[in-house]
Amino acid sequence: MTALATALPRAPARRRTELGLIVLAVLLVGGLYAIAGLSKAGSLPANIVPFLIGFFAMLLVAHLAMRYLAPNADPILLPTAGLLNGVGYTFIARLSSSEASKQAAWTALGLVAFIVTLAVVRRARDLERYRYLFAFVGIGMLLLPLVPHIGLNINGARLWVHLGPFSFQPGELAKLALAVFFASVMVERADLLSHATRRIGRFLVLDPRYLAPIIAAWGLSLLIFLAENDLGSSFLFFALFIGMLWISTGRTYYLGLGVGLFAAGAFFALRVIHHAQSRVQSWLDPWAHPYSTGFQIIQGQFAIADGSVFGTGPGQSNASHIPYASSDFIFAVVANELGLVGAAALLMGYLLMVGTGLRIALRCERPFEKLLAAGLALILGVQTFVIVGGVTRLIPLTGITLPFVSYGGSSLIANYILLAVLLRISNDTETPMILRESALIDMPSGELREVQA
Repeated sequence: MTALATALPRAPARRRTELGLIVLAVLLVGGLYAIAGLSKAGSLPANIVPFLIGFFAMLLVAHLAMRYLAPNADPILLPTAGLLNGVGYTFIARLSSSEASKQAAWTALGLVAFIVTLAVVRRARDLERYRYLFAFVGIGMLLLPLVPHIGLNINGARLWVHLGPFSFQPGELAKLALAVFFASVMVERADLLSHATRRIGRFLVLDPRYLAPIIAAWGLSLLIFLAENDLGSSFLFFALFIGMLWISTGRTYYLGLGVGLFAAGAFFALRVIHHAQSRVQSWLDPWAHPYSTGFQIIQGQFAIADGSVFGTGPGQSNASHIPYASSDFIFAVVANELGLVGAAALLMGYLLMVGTGLRIALRCERPFEKLLAAGLALILGVQTFVIVGGVTRLIPLTGITLPFVSYGGSSLIANYILLAVLLRISNDTETPMILRESALIDMPSGELREVQA
């Protein structure tokens, strides 16, 4: 079927669109990189040509892999991810040359993981067969940082695992594994979870047995919060579960129940975890401790305010003094140098990716693929909301990274794998539609009128 789909006229058009958007993304990133270098040193960066060649070569290899492995997939996602990745690298390079070198290597590994995922997962629906394996792997990765001697406590949260010379966040891959598990189980039990089946007096209510998954998910997220001091991952995991449950059943009361359960768990945790208390206090009043817990938030607020509408200009800010500027607070650096306009454009890129993911979900015919695509889009959206909301003080700050933009290899590789699965679902959905359209085009006019009738 892949060979036949490649020969169809619509597939090359999609890939040509993708290639054109990749070229545009490289030009935009190159322009930003050049302007930042001119502003900082008064001359073009010495490595601008190798950088642009390398950046374009990596995206071109991914594009060529798409032509052979997923020719009918959506043409928007890969260029948009490449643009966000390139913009993030430009700011990281200005903040730290050593981190920029590592980020370039992580980008290459992320695109390798992207291609390998497309090559290994030839049909998205095959993932449904391994639901319990994904559940085991996902829960195991969530709990891995709690293992003595390999789990690392950084900035009060136990999120990292150290194995020899390598350190990584297993939770980044755990969210993908659990998304597959949730999609598989919820599709199977959607009818049971969406209809009242037990009568209490004159009222029909949902059987408590079917509420067990939501209670278990709430308990696990609370366990992660309590044991690892990580509100961000806990919220992301629970929001993923509740969101997919709502999408699969169409019952809005699951949203209310989820919010209530998470609020109750968070209230309890805030009573017993000092790290969570300090995060909330810094969120409510960062000026209470301006040189300790509130320093990062205050400096981020100053940076965003200094950027105003059009920004100080690429390479012109002094935002490098913000703690963890290249990872947790890179959005503040972007808002400082590119202003409200640039920050809004960055958020529009995420909105485009999430919207494209939801559009892929809407076009799916198989329930599992539909729910999985929606869940993957939800991961991108919630993760972006959590970190941007924390930087802008809409919600308490967490250690979640900004997808494709922040410095960090674990997040970058996991998000490229997420992207590959979304594109595989898109290709699986579009290929049968294109085949049907092609068959109708080739059908004699008399037979076509009968089919239309």
